Amino acid sequence: MRNVRVCSRCVYDDTVPNITFDKNDVCNYCQIHDQLDRDFPTGDEGEKHLQKMFDDIRRDGKGKKYDCVIGVSGGVDSSYLIHMAVERGLRPLAVHFDNTWNSPIATQNIYNVLSRHNIDLFTYVIDNAECNDIYRAFIEAGLSGPDTATDVALATVAYMAAAKFNIGYIMDGHTFRTEGVAPIGSFYFDGKYIESVHKAYGRLPMKTFPNLTLARFVRWTAMSGVRRLRPLWYAEYDKEAARKFLAENYGWVYYGGHHLENYFSAFNHLYILPRRGVMDSRLLSHAASVRSGFLARNVALDRLRNPQACPPEVMQMVKTRLNYSDADLDRLMSMPLRSWKDFTTYKKVFERMRPFFWLMLKLKRIPDSFYRKYCFPLPEEKA
Repeated sequence: MRNVRVCSRCVYDDTVPNITFDKNDVCNYCQIHDQLDRDFPTGDEGEKHLQKMFDDIRRDGKGKKYDCVIGVSGGVDSSYLIHMAVERGLRPLAVHFDNTWNSPIATQNIYNVLSRHNIDLFTYVIDNAECNDIYRAFIEAGLSGPDTATDVALATVAYMAAAKFNIGYIMDGHTFRTEGVAPIGSFYFDGKYIESVHKAYGRLPMKTFPNLTLARFVRWTAMSGVRRLRPLWYAEYDKEAARKFLAENYGWVYYGGHHLENYFSAFNHLYILPRRGVMDSRLLSHAASVRSGFLARNVALDRLRNPQACPPEVMQMVKTRLNYSDADLDRLMSMPLRSWKDFTTYKKVFERMRPFFWLMLKLKRIPDSFYRKYCFPLPEEKA
């Protein structure tokens, strides 16, 4: 077994795509984190940004039933963002993409948080057979991360709700201080990628999947003027404290780990990624929490040494719904691992459109992380 090089500050190692280390063995992702920390301050300065953000939303939403869209999953971040928005006087419309794999805990968490404040929920439910077919297509293509289709659909449904109800702002609960920013080398998604994989390996027509085509993306960002905001990037947000707060005040229940509120996401993170030898997805949140001072580095390293097992009931559900036997899964997990680069994507188009997306970033029409990750060539592609 080879020696793995680990960042001396966080817990990223050389299995992370496009990682580099300085002379002190500090990785480039720590440097990215520090730059984000400077660009999105917390404390008094962060509060000024938040105050202006919420003032703008309330002002622009006057006369409308809702003044913002918030995507909800039943997870801690989106649940806390709902609480934060209501506390600041906003009138959110909650939006949820139901890929038909929700855990009962997640569904109950959504209900508990929204019902407390009589918040309306806009839910888009995909045909379950079609959804299963998309997931099968990714697995049978030899790709890791088949739930990237869900990430695309979440973004699309948020835009759909904003357009339907004439809402000018979409907010999500991501925060780089505890979630990190996923390296593009392992985790990639866009609408063309989903379409390309499904065309090659899917069996059913894609009719109900809410795909985010380039035309839709440009129309919703440039023409509709919807702004994409991440309030937690400016907030004094302690995820563990938020979890306890939600449990005590909303009857919110923890589901056992990052992304585990959804059964298929749990299968991807706890079974597919380890079996395929892809970067441990826990690295993202553990490294971010170490950099932010929420988690001791030695504790994070200890946790990473102990893999989580995929629950038997999740494995059984996957085998039943995707019609796989144990032998099928063993065969599929031993296939040569392929990359998103083997399929058609919008990546080069995004790079060519960088000036346009730079303007959209300045107008707050796209998240900062999209511009940084998708609009520049990958390090190994630079001359």
